[in-house]
Amino acid sequence: MSMVDMWSIESLHFDKGIRLICGVDEAGRGPLAGPVCAAAVILPPYADIPGLNDSKKLTDKRRRELFPIIKEKAIAYGIGLASHEEIDQINILQATYLAMERALERLDVKPEMALIDGNRAKDFGLPVETVVKGDSLSASIAAASVLAKVTRDDLMLEAAKAFPQYQFDIHKGYGTKAHYEALRTYGPCPIHRMTFLKKFYGEK
Repeated sequence: MSMVDMWSIESLHFDKGIRLICGVDEAGRGPLAGPVCAAAVILPPYADIPGLNDSKKLTDKRRRELFPIIKEKAIAYGIGLASHEEIDQINILQATYLAMERALERLDVKPEMALIDGNRAKDFGLPVETVVKGDSLSASIAAASVLAKVTRDDLMLEAAKAFPQYQFDIHKGYGTKAHYEALRTYGPCPIHRMTFLKKFYGEK
C-alpha cells in the first residue's frame, strides 16, 4: 500500500478541519507471558515515512529502523503498559484498554480524536473511531503499532536474560511449541500470565 493510501482514513477527518489525530494500537495481547503494550502517536498530516506499514508485515530490522523516525517525526507519542499481574486481575481486554489509556495520558499534546485498531474501544474521554485492520489502513495506527511492537519486544529480550530457559528472545512470550515444552519442564516463571495457562495446567 502506498503512503498516500495509508492516509486515506485520516484524510476524511483532515477535510473536516481535524488535524490532531492520534493512532492507537497494541502489541502482546496473545502471548502467555509479559505485559501488553500500547502506543499512541500523533503524526503531522501526510507525514512521509517510507515503508510504514502494519508492524506485523515488517521485519524486525525494518521496525527498528522506523522506530526512531516515527518518534522524531511525531507531533507527540506515548507508550503505556499493563503488566502480567494486571492482565490476570482484570482480563486481557481491560488490560489492553488500560495500556491504551496510559499511552494516551503520556501524550504531551491533546489529540482531537483517536483512531483505534480493531472493532472495540472504550470511552477514552475524546472522540474515537475504531478501524478494523487499522494498522494496514492508517498511517497513524501503523506508526503506533511499530512503537508498541518494538517496545514490547525489547522488554521480552530483557526478560530472556532473567529467564533464559524460556527463550523469550525467540518467541517473545507467544505459545510456540518450544515455549510449551519449557513450561512442561520448568513450570511458569514470575512473568507468566497464569490466567492464560489454566487450560494448559488443567485448572478449573
